[in-house]
Amino acid sequence: MLHFRFSFAALILVLAGCGKRPVERIVTVYVSVDQVHAEPVLRAFERASGIRAKAVFDVEAAKATGLANRIAAERSRPQADVFWNSEFVQTLRLKQEGLLEPALPASARGLPETARDKDGCWYASGARFRVLIANTKKLAEQERPREWADFLAGRFRGPDLAIALPLFGTSADQAAALYAAWGPERARGLYQKLKDRSVRVVDGNSVVRDLVVQGAAVAGWTDSDDACGAVAEGAAVQVILPGQEGEGTLEIPGTVARVKGGRHVEEARALMDFLLRPESEKMLIDSGFYQASVRSDGAVHPCLGRRQVVRLKAGLEEISKQLEPSRQDMAAIFGRS
Repeated sequence: MLHFRFSFAALILVLAGCGKRPVERIVTVYVSVDQVHAEPVLRAFERASGIRAKAVFDVEAAKATGLANRIAAERSRPQADVFWNSEFVQTLRLKQEGLLEPALPASARGLPETARDKDGCWYASGARFRVLIANTKKLAEQERPREWADFLAGRFRGPDLAIALPLFGTSADQAAALYAAWGPERARGLYQKLKDRSVRVVDGNSVVRDLVVQGAAVAGWTDSDDACGAVAEGAAVQVILPGQEGEGTLEIPGTVARVKGGRHVEEARALMDFLLRPESEKMLIDSGFYQASVRSDGAVHPCLGRRQVVRLKAGLEEISKQLEPSRQDMAAIFGRS
């Protein structure tokens, strides 16, 4: 009888357990990639993995900075598992502050050395570029600038040209990249001459694009996603990649990293593996957020002619080291802090 009681009790426990739901697998990802472009990729990951991706987006203009600051503020109790950044500067900053952990997702093995951290703390996926944009109604083919230094040419009036203030975002990244590639003296000289020529300095890359689209400026410096977006909307503009016959142009890769202390380790690795796959990268190229793969044989957006882009030789860490020195010079030149 005692044996029957134990068996009956065990049966009750088994039957009770059958009604429990399986534990939901979750990964929390902080995302600075624009939400309209990021969400389809995250939904594809959920379908493929069965893991729910809880995404946290930042609505501010400086999204990468805001999310990186949040990760830093949460260092004692990390909330994020993965940082999916649309650029690289804030990711390298988090590594320097000891807030990222090494990981080796399977798909990272196919990345070139320039697209991966030597310690495995971050990996690159998808790229935008710093480009020239020219109004094709205002400038004939032979008149359009081809290099950064062409903005100093006598055929242009300074106020007819536009750049974003090089203290923030990718405009600051460009200044740091030129410091790294050219040396501080030559790079500083370019910006000083732009100031002396009264080139128009505005608050952002999208403002540069709009001025050129409207014909209020004949040419400007901007990001490839802004410029290619204008082409897609039928604007009378041309996207020009500087340095293709020599030094190359600045590549701005997106980055994926695991946050130190994140609770969902296996789920984080699965998400990183998915985001770094060529297929995921191509989704963001096709949607227009990125314009090229970080892989030498990867996809290139039609806006860039589907040709491989000659990249500036300066490495991401070299550029990162020049951010503060170049920023100090830019603040002095343009009278801003």
